[in-house]
Amino acid sequence: MNVLSEFFSALARSVIDVLPIAAVLIGFQVIVLRRRVPDLKRIALGFVYVVLGLSLFLQGLEQALFPLGQLMAEQLTDPEFIKRTSQSALAALSWQDYCWVYLFAFAIGFATTLAEPALIAVSMKAQEASGGAINAAGLRVSVAVGVAVGIALGAWRIVTGLPLEVFIIAGYVIVIIQTVFAPRMIIALAYDSGGVTTSTVTVPLVAALGLGLAANVPGRSPLIDGFGLIAFASLFPIMSVLAYAQISAWFKRRRQLKPEENA
Repeated sequence: MNVLSEFFSALARSVIDVLPIAAVLIGFQVIVLRRRVPDLKRIALGFVYVVLGLSLFLQGLEQALFPLGQLMAEQLTDPEFIKRTSQSALAALSWQDYCWVYLFAFAIGFATTLAEPALIAVSMKAQEASGGAINAAGLRVSVAVGVAVGIALGAWRIVTGLPLEVFIIAGYVIVIIQTVFAPRMIIALAYDSGGVTTSTVTVPLVAALGLGLAANVPGRSPLIDGFGLIAFASLFPIMSVLAYAQISAWFKRRRQLKPEENA
């Protein structure tokens, strides 16, 4: 019964969330464009699917992804586990003792990003719009590497307690410098890649990991230190995509120069 009541509660929240979207779309169609809504039955059925899908997704977050992320953070930061794996006996824990946390953060960041539906859609459209100049698989992997590095670095920041603003400011300074030298074709796509990573699959696990990590590392506050991890997941993909484009351009120039050198 608890599961059903939670589902109906999520269903009610989804209906409230979707109604404004439907009102805007139908309002513009009828009032501004002064046209009938085409195939109204199919669109209404689509909205029903959206509401049901959102409800099931929210239910899944509450029952699986959030608890799983917090559980992994609790287990990996358990002093008994850390002391057993790091052979540090009763010595005070330091940031080096949390190596499994960093590895887990990297792995979960890479895996969730590859499975992110928004990134898959953007990479396919980018390959299509560029006529194959941008490889969809290469774009997805470069974004996933950026997210993985960002989340691992963010986990290290939580453990060490270093200020978030230093990392964010330094990161955007690097992005600005990269933007100056990166191929123009990739700049807009790189900035969009930072946004599509923080979506349905990545955010729940990353947020749960950050909150669970901050709650279990001595001296950290979930409110002050637990949040901010998603910012790393948005920033570092921009760096990695720009770097991927710059490296690809460098290899292309090298290939073009080789025939001239041989001649």
